[in-house]
Amino acid sequence: WVDVVIDDRLPTVDNQLVYCHSNDSNEFWSALVEKAYAKVYGCYEALDGGNTADALVDFTGGVSEPVDLLEGQMATDEASRNQLFERVLKVHNRDGLISCSIRATTVEDMEARLDCGLVKGHAYAVTDVRKVRLGHGLLAFFKSEKLHMIRMRNPWGEKEWSGPWSDSSEEWNKVSKSEREKLGVTVQDDGEFWMTFDDFCQYFTDLILCRLINTSYLSIHKTWEEEVMRGSWVHRQDPLRNRSGGCINHKTTFLQNPQYVFDVKKVEDEVLICLQQKEKRATPQEGKGENLAIGFDIHRVELNRKYRMHTAQQKVAGSIYINSRCVFLRKELKEGRYVIIPTTFDPGQQGEFLLRVFTDVPSDCKELTLDEPPQTCWTGMCGYPQLVTQVHVLNAEGLQGQDTNGAVDSYMIITCEGERVRSPVQKDTRCPNFDIKGLFYRKKPKEAIHIEIYNKNMIVDTFLGQVVLFSEPNERQEQHTLHLRDKGSRQDNDLPGMLTVRLLTSTTLTNI
Repeated sequence: WVDVVIDDRLPTVDNQLVYCHSNDSNEFWSALVEKAYAKVYGCYEALDGGNTADALVDFTGGVSEPVDLLEGQMATDEASRNQLFERVLKVHNRDGLISCSIRATTVEDMEARLDCGLVKGHAYAVTDVRKVRLGHGLLAFFKSEKLHMIRMRNPWGEKEWSGPWSDSSEEWNKVSKSEREKLGVTVQDDGEFWMTFDDFCQYFTDLILCRLINTSYLSIHKTWEEEVMRGSWVHRQDPLRNRSGGCINHKTTFLQNPQYVFDVKKVEDEVLICLQQKEKRATPQEGKGENLAIGFDIHRVELNRKYRMHTAQQKVAGSIYINSRCVFLRKELKEGRYVIIPTTFDPGQQGEFLLRVFTDVPSDCKELTLDEPPQTCWTGMCGYPQLVTQVHVLNAEGLQGQDTNGAVDSYMIITCEGERVRSPVQKDTRCPNFDIKGLFYRKKPKEAIHIEIYNKNMIVDTFLGQVVLFSEPNERQEQHTLHLRDKGSRQDNDLPGMLTVRLLTSTTLTNI
């Protein structure tokens, strides 16, 4: 947040306000807020043709999600349209701000009025979202049919939608008088009007949902855990120190960008990620006022990764790349550890950014700054890693069924030189798909790697079997399918089940 101090002198022509003004000649709050906003960005000119999503974030501190109604085929796909309505309704009910517009493809299209009364290239505010009950009296009460409706306001205070469910249309006869009063339907050209959500998706092309993120523990609504990271893209010649590698199209430099690790601790969690670059409208002399094209990728990584990635991992999501100030992504992620790589589209570009990560439970988000384990005063005494090994446990088959339903609730533990990585529990299956990785910096290359599988029980977990592996230096993605064996003095005995594992080992610690 930025504190802005202004005086009450406002630009006028012929004693009339030049820019933002109210219908009430004694009301000045909107003009004063606009002046403060102009001061933040240097001048009134910097506000001309601004971005609605950026403005909503500036005034609320929320997170804006742009929705392309054309790309999502909302006009023709009823299932997607209904899902979108539920999202819009939820944002509105939680006091979020919503804006919409009809895309103007040419200069002539800007502010052009359509036959239905709507205006192209013009930002409308969504003021209400409802499921409207049709019918009258008791019939309406017991009738299950509800119409998805959305109310908008033209900031001009005039020029409304003239199609079905406009202010004076006959469709309102299908709704009881009490329901109309609840909706606040008025027959006057005040710029505010209702539409069905089907018609809305037919005419409008862009929708912006600005969620006011609730981080209060005292709220009855869903709360979010927020992590805020500040960083920058800085170009340097040394590949290990360069932090401006461009998007994934530039494979040799992509992983030289800043990297941020976070954990998803639930079986599945909705994650909101917002990448915001420093606004350049206030400093046009430094970059001609043009934003960089920015975006980010999310990679699923080893459960114990502590150092920067040097080879690409499993990409699970990615944002679009666009030269707007803010890029947003909403994604359902499974339990595990992930790395966010925020980038500019082209390598070598420099700028500052803000990364915000919202999860249901704390994600422990932090920047990965080190490329390998650091040398310390204890290195000479305790030794320094000679190898780095990535252990990727893919799946198991034919485990011994121990539960009443003949299946198992299995998990596995990778152990290497005293370090352990434990997987989440795979429930009710004898053929679990673990797909879990561990990364180990090894001081004793000849020491074995143990992978043990257990059945999760209420009191004591049951051992199902283990495999013992030895990884050779510079072993490249060798895949092994091995029989499970017993442990201790009975480790030569086979147990039911097979385990598939992939190993990757390098003598260069910055290779994985």
